[in-house]
This record gives sequence, structure tokens and C-alpha cells, in this order.
Amino acid sequence: MSDRIRRVNESIRQVLSQAVPELKDPRIGFVTVTGVVTTADLRQATVFVSVLGSEQARESTLQGLAAAHGVLQAGLGRQLKLKRTPQLTFEYDPSVEYGVRMTKLIDDLAPAPNDDEPAADH
Repeated sequence: MSDRIRRVNESIRQVLSQAVPELKDPRIGFVTVTGVVTTADLRQATVFVSVLGSEQARESTLQGLAAAHGVLQAGLGRQLKLKRTPQLTFEYDPSVEYGVRMTKLIDDLAPAPNDDEPAADH
């Protein structure tokens, strides 16, 4: 991936991170833009999002974001001085949910500290 594409991806992520919470669509829940992957020709950008809530909330949010892609794309065009504004598609990013689940599993497996035993000096 070239440095230019990397900078474009990060710029798009920043702009969308600010724009998404301002959308007034009631289907859109609490969303975090976790990453963007843009094609080399800048014609398409896949936006990865994490959604807080149930499977139904996730699906509803993705539908709302898909419906709002034109507004978001226009905002990108105004804020980023690109020759061509990429067509946006939104995909769910399960990495945040996976990380939370792994942390919970580790916490469940870790022994609880015992107040009766002195701390071991290592």
C-alpha cells in the first residue's frame, strides 16, 4: 500500500468519524469507524465500522449508513480535496467485539487475587 493511499484512508476515516455521529437517521446507533480501505484508483472505499449493541442494532445501523452514503460522500468531497471522491461501502468490523470477548475469557481464566497471601516478590 502506498503512502498516498494510506494517508487518504486515514483522512477518510477521520472525516467519517466526525460526520457519522451527526447523522440524524434513527437507525444509526453508536458507531465507531475503525478503518478504511481504498482502491488504488480511489474509486471505491470500504469503511469498516464497529457497532455497539445487538445483531439487530448492527444490521439497522449498516442499513442507515448505506442510505446515508451520498451525504457522507458529499461531505468527504467538501473536506478532502481529491480529484475523485470514492464510492463508500460499509462493512461490520468484528475485531472490537472479538477483543472484548477475548479479554473477558482471559479475565475468567485468571485466578482471583487472594488477600490472605502476601504478594510474591519477583
